[in-house]
Amino acid sequence: MRRETVNLGTEYGAEYAGKYVFQELTWARRSRIIQKHTRYHPVTGQVVSSDFIAIQAETIWAALKEQPQNQPITLEKLLGEENGIPITLGELFSRIVNNLCAMSREETAFLSAPSDADSRTQRSPTSASAKSSGGPQPSSLVSQPASSTSSPSSSTR
Repeated sequence: MRRETVNLGTEYGAEYAGKYVFQELTWARRSRIIQKHTRYHPVTGQVVSSDFIAIQAETIWAALKEQPQNQPITLEKLLGEENGIPITLGELFSRIVNNLCAMSREETAFLSAPSDADSRTQRSPTSASAKSSGGPQPSSLVSQPASSTSSPSSSTR
């Protein structure tokens, strides 16, 4: 498993100075973290919501193998809104862990995007004709193929 070591000075605050070692997570561990903080529709299986902050914090926490002796990083601090870690430090840890755990920009964007009915599926250029279920659209009547009848001479059975 790949590892990355970061030595911080006091740029994020004196309490965070020191050596941090992060280790790549297994696919199973990363998948369980994502699944734990993602709600799926019971029938369709579509993503109803996902807590990107919790996924990212727990991924950082799971990948963090060593930190300074005063242990300034805790899961509670990673999740904390009032007594959390500095934004720039959280972003640094996120970049390190996402690179180690092969979290792509697409996955990160997917997990952080709002999950409403319109954004669950990507629209294709032809999806405009599928928007209405109220019957055939006037433009679709022209493009309908004429019904054909099978004659014995055209059959290849």
